[in-house]
Amino acid sequence: MIGIDIPLWAARLRAWRRGRLWSREDLAGRMAGAADDDTRDRLPAGEGLTAMIRAWETGEARPAPRYAELLCGVFGARERELFGQESGEPAGTTLWHHLTGVPLLPGRFTAEEEERTGRAIEDPRRADEPTVAYLSAVVEACDRPDVRPGEQAGALSAVFGVLRGFRGEAGSGVRRSLITLSSRDADAVGRMWYEAGDLRRALWWSDVARRSAAQAQDERLVAYTLAGRAGLTGPETDPGEVVEIAVAARERPAREHAVPSPGLAAMARLREALGHAMAGEEDLCRRRLEESAEPPGEEPEERPRFGWDYSPTLHDLLAADCLLDLGHTGDAIEILERELATAGRSRETAYDLARLAHAYADAHEGERCAQAARRALDLARQTGAARALRELDLTLAARSRAPVSTAAPRGW
Repeated sequence: MIGIDIPLWAARLRAWRRGRLWSREDLAGRMAGAADDDTRDRLPAGEGLTAMIRAWETGEARPAPRYAELLCGVFGARERELFGQESGEPAGTTLWHHLTGVPLLPGRFTAEEEERTGRAIEDPRRADEPTVAYLSAVVEACDRPDVRPGEQAGALSAVFGVLRGFRGEAGSGVRRSLITLSSRDADAVGRMWYEAGDLRRALWWSDVARRSAAQAQDERLVAYTLAGRAGLTGPETDPGEVVEIAVAARERPAREHAVPSPGLAAMARLREALGHAMAGEEDLCRRRLEESAEPPGEEPEERPRFGWDYSPTLHDLLAADCLLDLGHTGDAIEILERELATAGRSRETAYDLARLAHAYADAHEGERCAQAARRALDLARQTGAARALRELDLTLAARSRAPVSTAAPRGW
């Protein structure tokens, strides 16, 4: 039976926090926000409250009454639910979530489903299709635009660790499903690290996703991982490698006699166009953009579920990236202004705003550049969009080379 050497309430506190995809800093901020003015003034400054949360979660200390009240308010629970034995979930559920790091999603699963999955983790030979369905639902729930990508990457990495533990001992009937889910999960981890600004980790996880897809003998899944890999780029990326990977993503299903996906083919052509744009190959870039703009057609009934889907909006935004790389600033600005007029508040929007600011800088439009940069900076800080912040650094460098008359206004 699963056991730990810390108090159950400490394990529950950590499991509840991670189940909401909050960092300790997030929880500290929420506690401060829930406090009245008098209590807020007495809370530890700086990293003091975060350090206290760490001590509570390891069982080194128990929250004083005023902190316990704040914690219960943040989690929407009574004190005996968080610190007593009336939490509403069996102790075993709290323990296996604490030990594995897999998010405990409030109200998402029944007690029976939680217990069944916990027993499978304890003995991987028990893993079955409901186990796969449980972990698949967790992977999907972790892919949220309102959560910082580093927290999502941590939660998804914990799921991957559990899946890896299953793969060696699970029965043959469920092993392929587990490997397939491993690939989807690893791809999502890679995307999150990319958004968090860690390209090295993103590429490593992308390669893990591709290898897992190959082990599952799912050629369309391999192609999807390749298309995702082609989209992970940075200042030192080799454009030729981007083109090569994108072409492989487009051609692999047909070469391996798998059912083709029109959306995947369109996405791969877009990635190839970006590679050509990075290399300054305008004719090839425009050709691939035109091909990818054609209606992609109907998707096969069953296709891998991935974190992106081809759409005309995505096509236009990536086309704007190509135009910026090729030096066609005015055309890129026109596209970005149109698409961002109705865009939601997300990491992707923060990046696109940063690209728009960069385009304004290249066009020597100082005031519009500063306005777009401020919007991008605000949204990037809220969403943890480090990729957008990196683009803003490049924008600032471009502004420093601009004529003195277009220098950025104060405040940016």
